[in-house]
Amino acid sequence: MRSSPPRAALRGKAAPKVKPQPAAPEEPVTVSAIVDWIRDRIRRGRLVPGQRLVEADIMRELSASRSRVREALQRLSTEGLVTIEEFRGASVKQFSRDEIRQIYRARMALEGQAARDFAESEAPDLKRRFASVQQELNALEQTGDHERFARLNDDWHRLIIEGSGNSYIAMFVERLRVPIYRLLFTTFYNAQRIDRANAGHRRISEAILAGRGKEAERLMREHIEEGLEALESIEVE
Repeated sequence: MRSSPPRAALRGKAAPKVKPQPAAPEEPVTVSAIVDWIRDRIRRGRLVPGQRLVEADIMRELSASRSRVREALQRLSTEGLVTIEEFRGASVKQFSRDEIRQIYRARMALEGQAARDFAESEAPDLKRRFASVQQELNALEQTGDHERFARLNDDWHRLIIEGSGNSYIAMFVERLRVPIYRLLFTTFYNAQRIDRANAGHRRISEAILAGRGKEAERLMREHIEEGLEALESIEVE
């Protein structure tokens, strides 16, 4: 009587065990990424003026090192978005009424120049996109849809800056708009203000699309000054 083959032989040779490969280490979060993360939250009102920026919270949220978080806060302090005080740490900068006026006056000069440069530029594709945004803004008049108007207003200004072709204007205007971004939204909370703002938009758009650079610059300056007046009237109320 033949003996049965060993059980191991029936199964065949056991496959060698494969050692699991260690997961690739994650790339460390850069200082620039931390700066962008904080700046975006200030811009969108998730971090408000006066709010403390706790290093441990940012480290935990971004899996970032303390040294990089501190460097990011120092950069934002240099930009004027963050205040760093001894023994109290960092917080989102609170701007005085006079500082807000200074920001708007700087925007008048920079965005006025951008409107002129865009009007005098050869950028047909960009101007078609710009005209389309203006049409969307026109459709929102008398609707009171302040949130959509505010977003389109942001696109409208951004296209003018892009159309200027000046990267320095783009950089400085972005820094100026970050701390007042939520304030800009508050000026569009009634249909009358939307209609008045868009009347200015239309005049500026017509000048830009017709290539009238000097007129576009003057109208943009007036438009931003009207925005400041609207903001100050809301603050008084």
